[in-house]
Amino acid sequence: MKEDLFQAPDYYNLDELITEEHKVVRQATRAFVKKEISPIIEEAAQEAKFPKQLLKGLGEIGAFGCFIPEDFGGAGMDQISYGLIMQELERGDSGIRSTASVQTSLVMDPIFKYGTTEQREKFLPKLATGEMIGCFGLTEPDHGSNPAGMRTTFKDKGDHYLLNGSKMWISNAPFADIAIVWAKDENERIHGLIVERGMEGFSTPETHNKWSLRASATGELVFNNVKIPKENLLPNKSGLGAPLGCLDSARFGIAWGAIGAAMDCYDTALKYAKERVQFNKPIAAKQLQQKKLAEMITEITKAQLLSWRLGTLKNEGKATSAQISMAKRNNVQMALKIAREARQILGANGISGNYSIIRHMMNLESVITYEGTHDIHLLITGMDITGHSAF
Repeated sequence: MKEDLFQAPDYYNLDELITEEHKVVRQATRAFVKKEISPIIEEAAQEAKFPKQLLKGLGEIGAFGCFIPEDFGGAGMDQISYGLIMQELERGDSGIRSTASVQTSLVMDPIFKYGTTEQREKFLPKLATGEMIGCFGLTEPDHGSNPAGMRTTFKDKGDHYLLNGSKMWISNAPFADIAIVWAKDENERIHGLIVERGMEGFSTPETHNKWSLRASATGELVFNNVKIPKENLLPNKSGLGAPLGCLDSARFGIAWGAIGAAMDCYDTALKYAKERVQFNKPIAAKQLQQKKLAEMITEITKAQLLSWRLGTLKNEGKATSAQISMAKRNNVQMALKIAREARQILGANGISGNYSIIRHMMNLESVITYEGTHDIHLLITGMDITGHSAF
């Protein structure tokens, strides 16, 4: 196993903008990635298997529900801490970050914000430790960018609800213990339901043949007359704004996470360029390679500043959905471009599993699409600045 020698770039001394607590949180996650993720992730990606042995450790470092209050099993951290955890995890692999992001922002957060005290007490502590894993069901086979068109429905049967429909491209689905599922009632109003593993008529077939997020477990959620206890309805918010509010949190985490993938590609390319000798000198001495590396560190630095400011706004309760969309779109595009340029610096070695770059590149092809495609986020910004919807 190759030793993880990653060194994080900080060209503008941004560590001066974060607290000592932030640095401790980041270091704990970075150490976990170096010790537990980096040694096994290439094999996991090659074999298309999610490394379930990481779940307990992710819970121990606070990667699950880090901003959920301690009374409900979370760590009570702030939003910048959450961002830094996502950054470090995605430096390891986008799929591992996806698991933590889904667990935190799309499962624990809606239970905390929209659920009852009983639901919080029942689920959140076990989700925080990784004893229980969740997933988030919004995307459907025919409704991705337009979730309002969903066809999954539930009907009131007196003492229970009856749920029918399906969801797809669901991270964690194959092994999730619970699913936060968004469905329409008889009045076409969207609500969240907690669907538990073992409920009759509920199945989670795994999605295979992926060339991206291969170390992440992806699947479908299928509901065939599933009886849902009435106490499993999330009562405190309904309408499309409920799931979109969760997605804001997840997209915030992605904006930070993508920086981690970009930093890993940059660090790998920089080290390689200094060591690789062609025409009697390291390729780092060549103008075209310096251009690539200089542009990489510039874009990473810009993304770091963007995310730090967004984190500050989110801590103050001021971050808007449109601002979060801008950061998600910018940072993922930035990371994907850096991955492609880093691959060029490594030449043929860039496609080898001996290096992380091609894995990051393939993963980011999913990240640029999920939780709002690149184009959709562009139009969200367009609508925000013009006042006109292009949807």
